Amino acid sequence: MFEFPLQVRYMEVDAQGVVFNAWYLTYFDEAFTAFLAARGYALEKLIAAGSDVQLAHAELDWKTGLRWQDDVLVAVSPARLGRTSFTMDFEARNGAGLACSGRIVYVVVATDGSGKQEIPPLLAGALGTPAPLRAG
Repeated sequence: MFEFPLQVRYMEVDAQGVVFNAWYLTYFDEAFTAFLAARGYALEKLIAAGSDVQLAHAELDWKTGLRWQDDVLVAVSPARLGRTSFTMDFEARNGAGLACSGRIVYVVVATDGSGKQEIPPLLAGALGTPAPLRAG
């Protein structure tokens, strides 16, 4: 499992004193990009080859809120590989444990606007073998 570290910035915290919900998708997106780069397949390579990925579906479950200056680790793991889409699992944890988990489905699309495409072999290799299904 790949882990991406970050620290909660002041601008990400809402009036309730916790990270505003939309920021979790940003955290997961940044962690996914770092996950691919760590596996030797930066998004720039995918785009240069005429493909890109788009978020098709997202599920988020919160356990507790992250707060300003929390040190966070975002864990990233592949959950499913299909023909034109793939699913990634995410967990945002701080010192108190799990704050938020997420599952995101991405679709591979052509950069020329012609629609979805099959997952390129190099991207499939970077994604690796999906993890066992998570509970819940």
